[in-house]
Amino acid sequence: MALLSETAKAATLPGSAMAPTAWQRWRYRMKVASREPTTLIGVLTALLFTYLIVVPIISIVLDSVRVQFGHERRLGKDFGELTLYYLDRAFLSPVSVDLFWRPLFNTLSVALGAISLSLLIGTVLAWLISRTDMFGRRWFATALIVPYMLPAWTFALAWTTLFKNRTVGGQPGWFEAMGLTPPDWVAYGRFPIIVILTLHYTPFVILLFGSALRRFDSQLEDSARILGAKRYQVAMQIILPLMRPALLSSMVLIFAKCLGEFGVPYVLGLPVKFEVLSTSLFRSIASRQTGVAGVVAASIMLIGIVTLMIDARLVREARRFVTVGSKGSMNRQSRLGKYRLPATGFAALIFLLSVGLPLLTLFLSTIMKLPAQFTLDNFTLDYWIGRDLHTVALQTGVLLSPDLWAAAKNTLVIVGLASLTSGILGLLVGYVVIRTPVKVLSVYLRQVTFLPYLVPGIAFAAAYLSLFAVPRGPMPALYGTVTILVLALIADQMPYASRAGISAMTQLGKDPEEAAQISGAGWFRRMMLIVIPIQKGSLVTGVLLPFISGIKGLSLFVILAVPSTDVLTTYSLRLVDYHYTQAANAVVLIIAAIAYLGTLAAQKLTKTNLAEGLGS
Repeated sequence: MALLSETAKAATLPGSAMAPTAWQRWRYRMKVASREPTTLIGVLTALLFTYLIVVPIISIVLDSVRVQFGHERRLGKDFGELTLYYLDRAFLSPVSVDLFWRPLFNTLSVALGAISLSLLIGTVLAWLISRTDMFGRRWFATALIVPYMLPAWTFALAWTTLFKNRTVGGQPGWFEAMGLTPPDWVAYGRFPIIVILTLHYTPFVILLFGSALRRFDSQLEDSARILGAKRYQVAMQIILPLMRPALLSSMVLIFAKCLGEFGVPYVLGLPVKFEVLSTSLFRSIASRQTGVAGVVAASIMLIGIVTLMIDARLVREARRFVTVGSKGSMNRQSRLGKYRLPATGFAALIFLLSVGLPLLTLFLSTIMKLPAQFTLDNFTLDYWIGRDLHTVALQTGVLLSPDLWAAAKNTLVIVGLASLTSGILGLLVGYVVIRTPVKVLSVYLRQVTFLPYLVPGIAFAAAYLSLFAVPRGPMPALYGTVTILVLALIADQMPYASRAGISAMTQLGKDPEEAAQISGAGWFRRMMLIVIPIQKGSLVTGVLLPFISGIKGLSLFVILAVPSTDVLTTYSLRLVDYHYTQAANAVVLIIAAIAYLGTLAAQKLTKTNLAEGLGS
């Protein structure tokens, strides 16, 4: 009635007064928005994510330009005052080479090597799976994606099991045990890191490039050849321009992933002091150089944000390179002829190197007393279920160790609670983004929940450490508690959960809710009886994806976890530090099995497939 009276009053005004002012339009929108709790929920979630995502990032950036505790006398300033000391130390001082520039060069060289090899191998495999009559195409379409389902440092531990030499302590590697001592450049450092990251990220190229090839209309090739074009002309002038966005997007995404990769450089780089930006950041935090850590973390964030912005631009550019297809479009397979068997052998070799050999190596290492001795008396289950082992910090096999089960319990509690919360919040975000009449709120929620995707995990963990390591106002210090891990994991996984929620709500029309609203159902009842039952698949996706990612995640936990909050990933890394190779490999196999089976379960429940379309 109040709105009608305002309209009636406006109708009595002469001439130009009929048009409502901006203030009147804003008041009208606010009154409409206030009738439903959607906008209120949106405001509350926006405030929550501002605190969980934006504030930590601002905190770590400010740490890089503020005097940190313990440096007051050296800098002649009070704690918290502005300073350029840490920027100078990280970028211009004599130690800047070790703190930033050499790790940056190593990061770029590793990323460039991994990108080059991934593109070389991935494009060939994607073409074989998508466009040829290779044997076992459907099976390889899924099998070659498996490496990305597993933690990257699974392959690092397999590599060190095989190639470990006398540079570090503990048991020798298999090759050294057989009398062949691998050189340092093979056992550690740049070369093995590039090889492992190549095997881990090649599925990116297979998925993106293969999907683009699947949509490519083979009639374009036929038309060009009928007009006299040579094979190289078809490839360079037709296929390559159409495939370029997918290839560039693969390059950018692999670079972004390499930027924040921690586990592989930690296992294979630190023994020979080969540092990348992520391990340099970890070392700065471990040595309590908070200001320098802030500079390195902010640099990683900036590079990550620029990289993903470039990828977003490439995705938009990809719309220029489309083929106009209809019922007449064709995706004809190329016949390999005499090369069919060698092509299948190449795909099988890559699967063996990226999945079969690493997992077999890890498993065999867990049941052998001495490395590389394949005699019956050398095989044992002691490292799984043994008792009274002659080791200092591990008296039983891992399955009988209370530390393993404590870490497993922490993992399920922390990751499970964070994933469930992320799924629910993601659905609420999707609901608000699609339903709220306040456009600014919708845009802000969409962007702020995607922000963690632009920030590598190791830098995001450093941001949380910066914010919650000390009491701030009414908030107590959370470092060393389960709470900080849950909050960090919720924020870190929101890009996946929120996108699942937004996608789900985009496909759900307003009609069912409006019918229930006419019948007198309130907002909460409509959510419980209509929205959630209809979108339960998307809710499951919003829970399972963060759960799987959290189970195999390392970067967040290695910074924020303490012995009392050990999860499976940090527990296995601690065993690596103790040189308990067999036990560490056993825990990693458990993590890999959970991550792989969890991925399969997610695909089964959501009726999706990572390799959908590639082998059809």
